[in-house]
Amino acid sequence: MSAPSVYAAINAIAAELAEHGIAKNHVNAVDDYRYRSIDDLLDRLAPLLAKHRLCVLPQALERTETERQDDNQHLLFHVSVKIAFTLTSVDDGTSHVVEAYGEALDASDKATAKAMSAAYKSAMVQTFCIPVAATEDADQTSHRLSPRIHSPEPLQGWPQWCLDIEDIVGLCESEAAISIVQERNRDLLKALAREQPQLYAELGQAFLTRREVLGSRAPARKAAKRSRPCEKNAAGAPEVEHA
Repeated sequence: MSAPSVYAAINAIAAELAEHGIAKNHVNAVDDYRYRSIDDLLDRLAPLLAKHRLCVLPQALERTETERQDDNQHLLFHVSVKIAFTLTSVDDGTSHVVEAYGEALDASDKATAKAMSAAYKSAMVQTFCIPVAATEDADQTSHRLSPRIHSPEPLQGWPQWCLDIEDIVGLCESEAAISIVQERNRDLLKALAREQPQLYAELGQAFLTRREVLGSRAPARKAAKRSRPCEKNAAGAPEVEHA
C-alpha cells in the first residue's frame, strides 16, 4: 500500500534538502551569530515545492501585539502569531497541517510580516528536517529591550475608568471639548493601550462615535441659522449679529 502523496512529497523534498542543506551566509552584527534569511529558505524551497507538486497554504490562527521600548526608549511593536500551514499534494489532494509560532519586533508596520516569516521558517525547517538548525530571529537586527513597566490602574479599575470617560465624552458638545478630555487623560490613555488593548479600542470607538455625532449636527445648525428670519430693532432696521 503506497503512502498518501502528501507524505511522499514531503519525504522527497527532505531528501533533496538533506544533501546540501541551507547554509548560514549572513551575520547578525549586534549579537554576533550567523543565520540564514527567509529569502535563502524560499530560494531553495520554492523550486522543490513546484517540482514535487506540494502546496503550502498558511492560515493565521492567533495574533497578539504589545508595545515595548529599546535601550534608547524608542517605541517598538512586538507581535506574536500562531500560523497553521496546510501542506497539500496536487496529485491526490491529501494534506497535512503543521502549526508554528513566530515573533518579531519592529518600529513601524513590519512586525506582523516578520513574525509570519519566522513562523514559516520554523515550520519548514522542522517539517523537511533541513540541515543547519533554524535561528530564533526573524531578521538581521536585534533590539535591546528594557524591562516592561506595568502602569498602575486607576483607583476604580480600568473597566470603570473607561465607562467614566465614555460618559464624559458623551456630554462633550464640541471637538475642542473632546480634545481637552484626551489631553487631560493622555498618560492614562497610553497606559490603557499597553495594559488593556481591547478596552483601549472600545474607548477609541466611543471618541470616534461622539465626533461623528457632532459632525452630523454642524450642517443642521448652519442651515437653521441661514433660514432664521431677520429681527428688527425698535427703529425698524434689521438686527446685526455680533461675533
